[in-house]
Amino acid sequence: AGALVALGGTPAAALADALADGLAAALERPLPPLAPVGRAGATVTYPIPAADGASIDREHEVILARWQGAVYAFALACPHQNTALRWLPGSGADPGRFQCPKHKSRYRPDGTFIEGRATRGMDRFALRREGDRVVVDLDALREQDADPAGWAAAAVRL
Repeated sequence: AGALVALGGTPAAALADALADGLAAALERPLPPLAPVGRAGATVTYPIPAADGASIDREHEVILARWQGAVYAFALACPHQNTALRWLPGSGADPGRFQCPKHKSRYRPDGTFIEGRATRGMDRFALRREGDRVVVDLDALREQDADPAGWAAAAVRL
């Protein structure tokens, strides 16, 4: 009890803070790992995801997401302060969302900004389809506010 008082002011406040932190941690799910199938220069190739969702290639700091008939490749870092983003899966009508664990900026599965301290959508890499794969150009990062047309075009429609 003494440790709780020292951390939270009162035992009840400390317990409430600990429960809230535990619930937030339980809701944050790490993205499943993604293994590229090829790399050439500044590009990396991935299989087209079979279903809606998101996965991560930590080595190249790429999030590959499929949502509503399109595939996107995002930078792993939140555009606000470069913290690694998390995927919060949805249920029912909720498709899930990306969230920054540092300042809680939230984004739709297509990277569109919802709310928080960030001021734009998630940064997208340019990509193209080659058969049953997508090729991501790691040198072509599109920021929604600086290049709205390039950002909008940085998707592969299925």
